[in-house]
Amino acid sequence: MEKKSTSPVKSVLTIIISLAFAGFFLWLALRGFDFPKIQKSLVKANYLWVVFAAVFGVLAYWFRAVRWNLLLEPMGYHISTSNAFWTISFGYLMNLTIPRSGEVARATALYGVEKVPVSKSVGTIILERVIDLVCMMGFLILTVIFKFDAIVSFYDYVTEKKKISTEKHIPNGFEKFLLSLGINDFDSFYLIVKVCILLLIAGVIFYLIKFKKAQLINFGKGIWEGIASISKLQKKGKFILYTIGIWVCYYMATYLVCFALPETSDFTIADGFFIIVVGTLGMIVPASGGIGAFNLAMKFGFMALFLSMGKSAEFGGEIGLTYSFISLPLQIIIMLITGLLSIPILAKARTKVAENPVV
Repeated sequence: MEKKSTSPVKSVLTIIISLAFAGFFLWLALRGFDFPKIQKSLVKANYLWVVFAAVFGVLAYWFRAVRWNLLLEPMGYHISTSNAFWTISFGYLMNLTIPRSGEVARATALYGVEKVPVSKSVGTIILERVIDLVCMMGFLILTVIFKFDAIVSFYDYVTEKKKISTEKHIPNGFEKFLLSLGINDFDSFYLIVKVCILLLIAGVIFYLIKFKKAQLINFGKGIWEGIASISKLQKKGKFILYTIGIWVCYYMATYLVCFALPETSDFTIADGFFIIVVGTLGMIVPASGGIGAFNLAMKFGFMALFLSMGKSAEFGGEIGLTYSFISLPLQIIIMLITGLLSIPILAKARTKVAENPVV
């Protein structure tokens, strides 16, 4: 049986850091905006569209579960779609607590109910992430083709603001904090921070190579077998269809929320491409549940879209925040409901496996 221990101190520190990220980005997103206006927009939203979006959000989980089985089959494992669905749900729940912990939690949970070695299932999960990146690059290309004007408009807007800020020599919030500590040479401070980060990364790499070489090699072999499974797929057509299904669901879950708000109900399909790309970039930041980072991304994204339409950037920012206060809680609610349901269901499945071991 494969086990993986995690230091409680490390887990607590990770949670604190991710919450700090969330708080910092949320402060950046809300700074200078009139929340009562956003509150009014939330009140008049049509939440029936949000329900439709939620259906697609859950359906994406199911498509991912079915597709996961296709990746594991070449290695001789045939898992139930139900177990795959609930382990995926459990992984997303873990991501709400400790960012990026969901992949290992998902693989560990699958081992408990299907006895698939963690290293091999992690390999397939890494492969999924590579495929997700390729799909996201597709959306990025579509965004550049159809919404290049929004990108240019936002770039011009930010450049102009930066020029004004530079001329006035206005320090940002973090730099004001540094000034309060008596640090006024920002260039030297940032250089020292970069050097420390590089030294820390080098130290971690040295430690892993020096003391964890054997474990890394064995784990790497399992991961490689998982990644290589794509070349042995017997149902490539189904795999492609399920992949398309996953991303169509992601797109619909993103785009349908636009119809909930009167200010964005006329957004085009191309606007949806732009929103899903910007939202994904926000979710990449290791903030707890994407809180703060996603809100800030939507604020900037909608500012770009409104600027390209000849509208106010500030108004676009308000609508972007309103959108984020609908879309992000929707994602979190789905993660919480499916994730919490997965705990007793997976526990029951593990009990059955223990009572009926495979000989």
